[in-house]
Amino acid sequence: MLGATVALAATGVLAYVIMALLPRHQDDAGPASAKTLVTNQPEADGTAGTASPIATPSPSASPSASSSATPKTTAHPKAAKPSPKSTQQSTRGSTTPPSAGRIRPDTSYQGVATAYKAGVGDGACLLGPSPDLMIAAMNTADYETSRACGAYVLVRAANGKSITVRITNECPLPCAPGQIDLSEQAFAKLADLKVGRLPITWSLVSPGSVGTMSIRYKTGSSAYWCGIQVIGHRNPVARLEVSTGGGWRQLPRTSFNYFISADGTGCGKAIRVTDIYGEQLTVSGLAVLPNVVQPTRVQFSRH
Repeated sequence: MLGATVALAATGVLAYVIMALLPRHQDDAGPASAKTLVTNQPEADGTAGTASPIATPSPSASPSASSSATPKTTAHPKAAKPSPKSTQQSTRGSTTPPSAGRIRPDTSYQGVATAYKAGVGDGACLLGPSPDLMIAAMNTADYETSRACGAYVLVRAANGKSITVRITNECPLPCAPGQIDLSEQAFAKLADLKVGRLPITWSLVSPGSVGTMSIRYKTGSSAYWCGIQVIGHRNPVARLEVSTGGGWRQLPRTSFNYFISADGTGCGKAIRVTDIYGEQLTVSGLAVLPNVVQPTRVQFSRH
């Protein structure tokens, strides 16, 4: 009896040690998804809240909300300054546009706008505090496992007013497909907050002056496991690949807007980023610096 008890205790200690050694994938987790201030009021025109694109995309599976905890972050370091000795090089290329997701260029969608308290502007995309609060949370279906993160969207209200917002967050159910949850500051540009729900149409845009994009490795990243995030991109990112020495390996995307190399392949190597138009940008010379924003010299073309 005593021998069995000792064996069981030893097994428990061993399991605890193994779990402690595993990479902490969500150390820099961000704020919870947006909570709509008003979700059950009727539309201003009396129609139901469910919306659909005016030009309906071809059928594709809508990802369900992630079962993992929404990443939470309380601090974001400043961008790293490029070193004079940096060997970073960037190359530009183009390829056939990736298969279209739910949000497509040159397509207008209709839905409803609601509002939420955006705080400092961080959200499920883990982009960090926003320099302005012209931001929004995309419904889960159109968020599409963070594919919408960083996208710029032109929102037009039925009253004729419009505003461009950047997607930084996810709006879970009961947000319906087509619905965009605007920051209170953005919603106020279209209508009084008391309106609650506002019929809208919206479409993807490719803005002018947005600077160059940056790369950030996730907290806990090393040569053996890493998460890679693209920040400040003009157009939505469709794919991220890392160099393997003999070619390129596409990394899977997470709902918290990082591309993960679970076995360390490509960590610290050249990174190739493709936007939804098929343009490819390659960045090299970046070290694995966890939770540090590393600027590049490239940006996607305007469309």
